[in-house]
Amino acid sequence: MKINALIEAASRLRDDIDPIGDKLVLEGSVDCVYNPLIYAWEPHKAFIKLGGGKGAETLLLGMNPGPHGMGQMGIPFSATRVVRELLGIRGLEVKQPRNPHPKRKVTGLDWHKEEISGTRLWNILEEHYGNIDNIFSNIFILNHCPLMLFKGERAMNITPDKISGENMRELIERCDQHLRELVDIMGIKKVIGVGKYAEKRAKFALRGSNIEITSCWHPSPASPLANRNKGEDLRDNIKSVLP
Repeated sequence: MKINALIEAASRLRDDIDPIGDKLVLEGSVDCVYNPLIYAWEPHKAFIKLGGGKGAETLLLGMNPGPHGMGQMGIPFSATRVVRELLGIRGLEVKQPRNPHPKRKVTGLDWHKEEISGTRLWNILEEHYGNIDNIFSNIFILNHCPLMLFKGERAMNITPDKISGENMRELIERCDQHLRELVDIMGIKKVIGVGKYAEKRAKFALRGSNIEITSCWHPSPASPLANRNKGEDLRDNIKSVLP
């Protein structure tokens, strides 16, 4: 029942945000938009089935997909080894984006490059909880915005906080709505923003609720905090807010 509701909510989000992405391209805010919830729907659905019904009351909330992670596999903070070995998701079809960029190829679950942020986050979760059932009994993971937004000839990955305008506001509001839906379906009591932007979005979307909202450092290799003390400080920081 809960899993079906989560899949239905994700499918509505998938369909609603796709035309908004087209409008962002038409207005020139970005040059290319990928919607992994369309072309990587099968692994995304498998992720929901695997983790959405095990009773987690804490949500880890990311910002948007990385090109080597969810952008390939449709799974938040995914990395190739993590998806195959820890999550056990293999052999599912990943199609192509509607308007693929030559600099942003998609090969799905066979992608050759590991997503460092995803590898770091899932390794910490595995270290903390031991196995995938224990992980999903305690936490679920969602990216606030599922779209990948690219700009320029090299298809630079642009995060939603770097874009303004009415169409972006429409996109963010729809993603806020999905966050509220997921929190309600799962009975989430605590949201941990992976980075300050995600925490800010959660506080806005869930204002007036009794949901506890906090944040942890983002595991991106571009973050000095994430690299400090050979990653030990990052592990301690994330574990300090986990249930």
